Amino acid sequence: MSATHPDAGADDGEALDPQELGAYFMLMEAVSLLQHQVEQQLRAEGDLSYVQFQLLARLADAQGPLTMTQLADGVVYSRSGLTYQAGLLEKAGLITRAPGRDDERATLVTITEDGLALFGRVLPGHVRGVRRLLFDPMSGDDLHHLGDIMTRVRDHMRTQPPRSAAPRKRRTPPEAPAAP
Repeated sequence: MSATHPDAGADDGEALDPQELGAYFMLMEAVSLLQHQVEQQLRAEGDLSYVQFQLLARLADAQGPLTMTQLADGVVYSRSGLTYQAGLLEKAGLITRAPGRDDERATLVTITEDGLALFGRVLPGHVRGVRRLLFDPMSGDDLHHLGDIMTRVRDHMRTQPPRSAAPRKRRTPPEAPAAP
């Protein structure tokens, strides 16, 4: 059955109605256009990928180290992909990684002074681009409604998150056999 078949409604779980399909495609196109422009600006001004920018932004805002898991959950990125990106940032001297103080399995990530400086250099261009592309065509009411809508959508999506956004399940150690 086609995704746009007029007799196929949301009740059958297989199709989107024309309004849903149109809204979905419009959202995806807008996100793609915005992300493309943002990535061009970040590459040109800081030789950063969008994911690397997100990591620096979260670390700059954190007021202290974050674990790799906290970063992966925050940017909704795979842990293995995050490890690779963190390695590139560490090699460039923009972050440091160290074992956790309380949990040796955790890796703590801290932004360096060079990382803060680079983030500070690319942020104004990032803000200008986002404002020009996303916020300039909106009224104050539009922005309020968009914020409300996207908060509900995000919160709904986070109730069943992808692996990268889900907190890691802690394994409980097996119990020792009872003493005879």
